[in-house]
Amino acid sequence: MHRFYSPDIADTLTLSEEDSKHCVRVLRMGEGDTIEVVDGNGNLYTCRITLAHPKRCAVEVLDKQHQPPHWGHQIVLGVAPTKNLDRIEWLVEKCVEMGVDRIIPLRCHNSERTVLKTERIRKIMVSALKQSLKATLPRLDEMTPLEQVLAEPFDGTRCIAYCDEMLPRQERQTVASFYRPGGDVMVLIGPEGDFSPEEVQSARAAGFVPVTLGESRLRTETAGMMAIAAIHTIDMINK
Repeated sequence: MHRFYSPDIADTLTLSEEDSKHCVRVLRMGEGDTIEVVDGNGNLYTCRITLAHPKRCAVEVLDKQHQPPHWGHQIVLGVAPTKNLDRIEWLVEKCVEMGVDRIIPLRCHNSERTVLKTERIRKIMVSALKQSLKATLPRLDEMTPLEQVLAEPFDGTRCIAYCDEMLPRQERQTVASFYRPGGDVMVLIGPEGDFSPEEVQSARAAGFVPVTLGESRLRTETAGMMAIAAIHTIDMINK
């Protein structure tokens, strides 16, 4: 069944103009056809099309189900956006597909990008939400200074990944050794120039666990995806 996204579907009973066009003109769906609509808040609606208009496709709700995220705990990724916007967009898409609750674009000392337009990224998140058959849209923060994230209260495990050889490496743990399966977790991934020594020191002073993602030096977007994938893998193994 085709799935669409409408955050206010319960009130408007109408798809957005973009989804209406896709539904009616691209998929050629008409009155009486059944579709699924998610509102991004964990609700899945089974709907019947009552007006197949390419700009305002109207529906009636046949059924409503609450579908919370299947992992059952908070997964937060803080990552410094890459200079190449395509790479951070790819990372966001893959993380939403795998499952994440919140993405924080970080502004760091070595950041290549200090401004991020989030409108396009949110569209990518919505597309990944529908493709992966989820009903909850992750929260996307605006660009946030690292020090603000370090000072933010978080009731769970917090960790920071870095690869600078001049920084303490022997104390870094693997994800498998520090992560408690099913527990809330926040992972910070630095910019292409890595976190500065001062930022690592501040994070550790704030209670962040230094972690390693392996022996290879990874690109920012690869490190972010690997961290989220590792968390989900550990969860699955321990179910």
